[in-house]
Amino acid sequence: MSTPYEPNIGLEIHCQLKTETKIFCGCSTRFGADPNSQVCPVCLGLPGALPVLNRRVVQLATRIALATGCTVHPRSRFARKSYFYPDLPKGYQISQYDEPLATGGRVEFDVDGQEHAVRLIRIHLEEDAGKSMHLVDRPISLVDFNRSGVPLVEMVSEPEIRSPAEAAEVLRSIRALVRALGVSDGNMEQGSLRCDANVSLRPRGSATLGTKAEVKNMNSFRHVERALAYEIERQTDVLRSGGRVVQETRLWNADRDATEPMRSKEAAHDYRYFPDPDLPPLEIAADWIDQVRREMPESPRRRRARFQSEYGLVPYDAGVLCSERELADYFEAIVRSGAEPRTTAHFVINHVLSRVPDAREVLGAPVSAERLAELLSLQTRGTISGKIAKDVFARMWETGQRADDIVRSEGLLQVSDTDMLEQVCRRVVEENAAEAERYRRGERRLLGYLVGQAMRVTSGKANPKRIDEILRKLLDG
Repeated sequence: MSTPYEPNIGLEIHCQLKTETKIFCGCSTRFGADPNSQVCPVCLGLPGALPVLNRRVVQLATRIALATGCTVHPRSRFARKSYFYPDLPKGYQISQYDEPLATGGRVEFDVDGQEHAVRLIRIHLEEDAGKSMHLVDRPISLVDFNRSGVPLVEMVSEPEIRSPAEAAEVLRSIRALVRALGVSDGNMEQGSLRCDANVSLRPRGSATLGTKAEVKNMNSFRHVERALAYEIERQTDVLRSGGRVVQETRLWNADRDATEPMRSKEAAHDYRYFPDPDLPPLEIAADWIDQVRREMPESPRRRRARFQSEYGLVPYDAGVLCSERELADYFEAIVRSGAEPRTTAHFVINHVLSRVPDAREVLGAPVSAERLAELLSLQTRGTISGKIAKDVFARMWETGQRADDIVRSEGLLQVSDTDMLEQVCRRVVEENAAEAERYRRGERRLLGYLVGQAMRVTSGKANPKRIDEILRKLLDG
């Protein structure tokens, strides 16, 4: 339904970096450990404990900044962001404020096949807080500090996203990017990728932003879309009734399909930012930034464009294959082993992906890239048909055998003998006389049906191209 208001959405995306240890101490970042088993005086904020910056954190964050076209600043500073919450042991969070790691840049994304981009305001480093757990059977809350001090990159966008669908696509694009760069696993269900959104409405045509509300607790793409759609509708109802939107932080309640008030929205001065006296300014040399740039993996969008130009793939196939770095690597390994690219893309998308629960696991699949290339080469040379190739692939997946061994042991070589195939085609025409006559009268689509019947007679071993040629000669001659 059309409304007189235009939504403006800005995202604050927190991405956990893929490091072995935390940002300011040597504690492990491993997910799923026993509560409070991966802590030390530094990440617990005990008196006298001093933080030391993890170099790997800066390297991974710089990758993200460079991949999104940001300006990486040679000097940045850590600040203390002061607020009180039980899962924040020091009473402040070490973050960056007026001197962030990087500024500018953009995130490119697609909606309905059209390319879009949202500008970034900043990218900065910070530490994560702990995790509060509220018991449902007793009025008690517990705190697990394992996550306290885990390294995060925060990406803050301009409020120029126009719909919930766009917001979800921005988040999908970022997840694909950080996975491809090897900087994060991007697992939203484990909190490795989290998103807060600032939502406001303004009259259409106005240049002045409305009052914003921040929405938290969205841990899936679906929740992002639903939460933002609800919040836009809620603010629309407030404005239509003559009310005023209150600047506040709201939580998404997935059970109720609604956002709920959490607290009044803080401004920067509420956090009393000031430079952290225990950490010197972060200074990055230009040659170090150049080295990070040289070592960066290819971005998903650049790789997708290359797959289209280099391998002749259609945009959809290239997009699917480049959705995960491991899947793209698997595809290219098959092609490097001699398989035809478009045949490979079709087979991987339609048959390999149906057998792996997660595309990132494809490199460990029972059928290696080299073995699959052998199978596809048999199909391309006409040694076996496409139908037989699917059957052989299933056997390879189950047994680990090579394609050649299965084809020879089970007598699956494709039949291309012209005299034999002519006999099969004549039989098919005789047994399907009505369909053959309808074909001659102009129902050309029935040729596919007759080819299928011939393939059935030969148990899928016939060369479908030769069958097609012979049937055309018989029916049109």
